[in-house]
Amino acid sequence: MKTAFITGANKGIGFETARQLLENGYFVFIGSRNIENGESAVQQLKSEGFENTEAIQLDVTDAASVEEARSKIGTKTDVLDVLINNAGINGGMPQAALQAPVEAFQKVMDTNLYGVIRVTQILMDLLRKSEEPRIVNVSSSGCSLTLHSDPDWIYYGHKAAVYTASKAAMNMYTINLAYELRDTSFKVNAVCPGFVATDFNDHRGTGTVEEGGKRIAKYAMITEDGPTGKFISEEYNPETGETPW
Repeated sequence: MKTAFITGANKGIGFETARQLLENGYFVFIGSRNIENGESAVQQLKSEGFENTEAIQLDVTDAASVEEARSKIGTKTDVLDVLINNAGINGGMPQAALQAPVEAFQKVMDTNLYGVIRVTQILMDLLRKSEEPRIVNVSSSGCSLTLHSDPDWIYYGHKAAVYTASKAAMNMYTINLAYELRDTSFKVNAVCPGFVATDFNDHRGTGTVEEGGKRIAKYAMITEDGPTGKFISEEYNPETGETPW
């Protein structure tokens, strides 16, 4: 049985992605900053008939918490097949480039960029033991430099200086990570779930969590002929998913 760890998986897209992987026979570790919320998510999944799941307390901004999560996962399995870096914050609104304080950038970067780095690096030993390791960094087409500099893009006027900077930086980390792992069986991609209605955007999204979770799970389960080092948004590009950086 393959194993997966999803950060920020107690609700929203992370939770739905967990359900999708469970439906496909994976054992899923539910990462949650608040362990009670994680346990509640596990109980919900078990009530639906999914037994192969467990909550893991994880604060991606806390190195000690990340180390403890690694230790707990390591007592359950010697191999991790999938890491989905889903945990993220938007930093609140508005986010004007000339007014947002540096502290706001630092706080969001600590979760959306540094958190991804902390978790990925500490779990790499378990991932390397997988025959087909997969890393999905949950991103957003709204953080594309190319699209946000195009006045004809539908969301050109929807700027969020703090959040978009953090995810654009995470995208660059994804490129470098995929490059370093290019001669291995790893597949590493930044994947946008789409503009999904969740607590993250006060349910202003136009898509469903089922759609978003399916998109993320798809790239967590890609075969050896699947892409790596790509920025994927099937909402932006329904044909191939590939999205400009």
